[in-house]
Amino acid sequence: MTITLYGIPNCDTVKKARTWLADHQLAFTFHDFKKQGLERATAEQWLTQLPWDLLVNRKGTTWRALSDERKASIVDAASALDLMLENPSLIKRPVLDRDGQFSVAFSSAQYTTLFAA
Repeated sequence: MTITLYGIPNCDTVKKARTWLADHQLAFTFHDFKKQGLERATAEQWLTQLPWDLLVNRKGTTWRALSDERKASIVDAASALDLMLENPSLIKRPVLDRDGQFSVAFSSAQYTTLFAA
């Protein structure tokens, strides 16, 4: 099993996900998209399984800092992809890649279900 966790290290939800994975002895790679960037192909893969409006975090400070015009321009996967690549902080975190299956956000119950299979 190959696991990659995407996020930023100072995010509380990412910290919880990393701790959960470590506590369950699941080896994973952490991809800090603030330091390592985010490849277009990676975000495009996410969008094949996850709706764009789930990936774009509209509750965070980064979203709120956008102009109303910029917010209104995010209407589909293509516009969301461009926005996420411009500013990865807008991505809801963490994004988990488990053997090419993606999920977003974290809860202990969610990860328990994901890794039970």
